[in-house]
Amino acid sequence: MADIKSGRGIQVLIPSTDHTFTLNEEALEKLLLNDEVKDLPVVVISVAGAFRKGKSFLLSFFLRYLYQTYNLKVAGGEWMGSPDEPLQGFSWRGGSERHTTGLLLWSHPFIATLENGDKVVIYLMDTQGTFDSESTVKDNATVFALSTMLSSVQIYNVSQQIEEDDLQHLQLFTDYGRLALESNTGKPFQRLQFLVRDWSYPYDHPYGAEGGQRLLEKQLSIRENQHPELQSLRRHIISCFEELRCFLMPHPGIKVATDPSFKGKLSDISDEFKQCLKEFVPMLTAPENLIVKKIAGHSVKARDLLIYMKSYMNVFSGSTLPEPKTILEATAEANNLSAVAEAKDVYETLMEEVAGGAKPYVQPALLQQEHRRARDKALHAFNSKKKMGGDEFSASHSQKLIKELDEQFEQYRLRNDDKNVLRRLGTALVLAAGALAAWLLAAVCGLLDLAALSLLASLGAYAAVAALLLWGYSRITGNFGEWALILDEKTAMIMNMVIPAPLQAATGLSYSTDKKET
Repeated sequence: MADIKSGRGIQVLIPSTDHTFTLNEEALEKLLLNDEVKDLPVVVISVAGAFRKGKSFLLSFFLRYLYQTYNLKVAGGEWMGSPDEPLQGFSWRGGSERHTTGLLLWSHPFIATLENGDKVVIYLMDTQGTFDSESTVKDNATVFALSTMLSSVQIYNVSQQIEEDDLQHLQLFTDYGRLALESNTGKPFQRLQFLVRDWSYPYDHPYGAEGGQRLLEKQLSIRENQHPELQSLRRHIISCFEELRCFLMPHPGIKVATDPSFKGKLSDISDEFKQCLKEFVPMLTAPENLIVKKIAGHSVKARDLLIYMKSYMNVFSGSTLPEPKTILEATAEANNLSAVAEAKDVYETLMEEVAGGAKPYVQPALLQQEHRRARDKALHAFNSKKKMGGDEFSASHSQKLIKELDEQFEQYRLRNDDKNVLRRLGTALVLAAGALAAWLLAAVCGLLDLAALSLLASLGAYAAVAALLLWGYSRITGNFGEWALILDEKTAMIMNMVIPAPLQAATGLSYSTDKKET
């Protein structure tokens, strides 16, 4: 079983010097398409906010809790570690220079079982800090946008107070959310968790979730004397997220902030900070508190997450920030592609039960019947899933799905043909029968003193044997493939003339000179 030391943060969104980002698809495929997790709903917990405010430091404590709870299967107890144990996990350090760049996912996802018995997979996401001296406004908005779009819980890490600027950074999502609500897809985001670090006014609002909620309600309240723009922003923030929460965190202690040799030991961290960590981390990661990522009301699986990331990168890869409408279209595209992938899985599962690799040969008529049944089931699965983008947008993906299922059926048909021994050896049987018939004819002609006909029959027999040897050599070695193809076509013509149509259908010996037909 993997431990924290063997894991690392994997950079899945890579920034470049020209202020664009590249998706690390190879790393993402290893994380999201692993057989153990690809079909599990995802819980994505992300931390975003200004640089040098302890985001990676915080996530490393999340790792300690997740390893003990889901890997070691130890519920409750002292998960924070020993007092003198250095803090390991996501790479972090003190100082004033930025450390994390792009987006990072922890290399070892955690598989958890919810209270209802369903399994989910948990991913932790670390993000590049915003508002440093090297990042543009677009850089900051891209990282913040992608992490919020992809997470089921976005921890918004702010310092000392929830300022108006912190709310303004959510403007892109409020516009997107307004469009999503107009499309009747429900609230687009799930939980926005404000985390106020270094809170200095516990006498106004106490540390923890209760004091944080009071502060958040005060900051998001809409008053008559507020500017209409500020009122509109607050209404849209409230309408965008299913849950809005806030937690007030004390300062971790003077040694954490000023000692360059600080390694994350609990003995160097203030008791108040540690106590708040014990409350905050399980509040988001305990089995009963996990929030599965949903889009358009449906749970997002690990493999779906890759589809969404690719779609979002298509609209965020330009030189300017995308319009909210473009983001909505990208979400709709990924949402429909996810439905197509699920429908194809339904089709493949049903067809594998009938015509999988280990299954025996199936009569063509029955195989066609099973194809239609499986295709109808797959289309039902696609149509029954709630999708974004409207009926016209969905219809184009439905047509694409039908085409792909028909192409997939062609592969099943060819594999099924290969299992038909009579079909596979049809050419050999015709040539062998021809040689035998020619020998018999030569023998009869010899008895009747018909020398010329006996000679011709003997030559025919030799020719059939020679053709059979050539065909066998070609099929074994791959040489003279064009000659083998000619023999297949000629013997197919003979089989069609000799074998009655009902018998052809029953045995799968419905030959044609067109290689694509059966």
